[in-house]
Formats: sequence, C-alpha cells, structure tokens
Amino acid sequence: MSEKQIFNADEIRRALIRIAHEIAERNEGIRDLILVGIRQRGVPLAARIAAALADSEGQEVPVGQLDITLYRDDLSLRGPAPIVRKTMIQHDITGHTVVLVDDVLYTGRTVRAALDALADLGRPARIQLAVLIDRGHRELPLRADFVGKNMPTSREEKVDVRLRETDQTEDAVIIVHPDS
Repeated sequence: MSEKQIFNADEIRRALIRIAHEIAERNEGIRDLILVGIRQRGVPLAARIAAALADSEGQEVPVGQLDITLYRDDLSLRGPAPIVRKTMIQHDITGHTVVLVDDVLYTGRTVRAALDALADLGRPARIQLAVLIDRGHRELPLRADFVGKNMPTSREEKVDVRLRETDQTEDAVIIVHPDS
C-alpha cells in the first residue's frame, strides 16, 4: 500500500477555524448551539471547533460525545463483541441546533446512525453536519452543511484521519492507495 498526505496539521487547523466561522455565520451566532462529536475522531474535532467558536464569539459552546455503535446497520459485520463507549451530552438537545461533527463523510451510514441516536435523546430544532473530509460515494441521501475539504476518492482508497488526541501522532489526513 502507498500513502499520500493531503492535509497537514496546519491545514486541518485552518479548515476547522473556517468551519467554526461558517457555523456561526449560518446560525447567526452561537446561541442555542450544541456541538456533538461522533466517536471516535469527531469528538476532538468538535472540541477544536468549539474552541475556535469561543475565540471568535467570546462565548463557550456546549460539546457532547455520541457513541453510535448500537445504532449501526452493519453491527453484525463488526465482529462478535463491538466496543460500546459512553454517550456524554450534558445539555438537553431539545429545541437547540445540534451540529454533528465527524472526520470523514463517506456512504452516509454513520450519519444515519447518529441521527437515530440523537432521536433517542431529544428533538433538536435542527441538525447540521460538519465534516473534515467529504470523500463522496454516498449510499444515502445525505450531505454535509460544513466541509473542511471535498476529496473525491475511489472506493478502493482509504481516507485515514490521524489526530494527536486519538492516535498519539501528528495531525494529518492521508489517502491510502492499495497496491495494484
């Protein structure tokens, strides 16, 4: 397999700051906003977006963590004992704008599972989606509201997002190409 870096740490930082500004602009500020990171890499990305919003808007935005393991439609394909982590959302989402945050948007199935999980927690006024990378190949009619980078890929390629918080490595987005 061969790898090609397409986003470095500084580019990731700039993309997240831009996403934060777009979120504030589209929502006319950050009042009634809750960021919810989809485990695993959506959680630190949501925290970084919240920090950028606090810097630019002068106010903290609540951040939650959502585990979608039991809502996945491919659970039986993931082995005999999937790892279920805790969902932690400190604020009631009912009536608020929830921005789901994830690292890569691909088929849309992760987002569908996250929407199902959120429905069990309350009824937001609206739900928006922010992703660092949109790689295409949707199987469900979903789109991101905020995108760091659109990156057309082949189905054989893998997009690997590496973050210091989850991977103990330097931030990077890598495309992994299978050897032909």
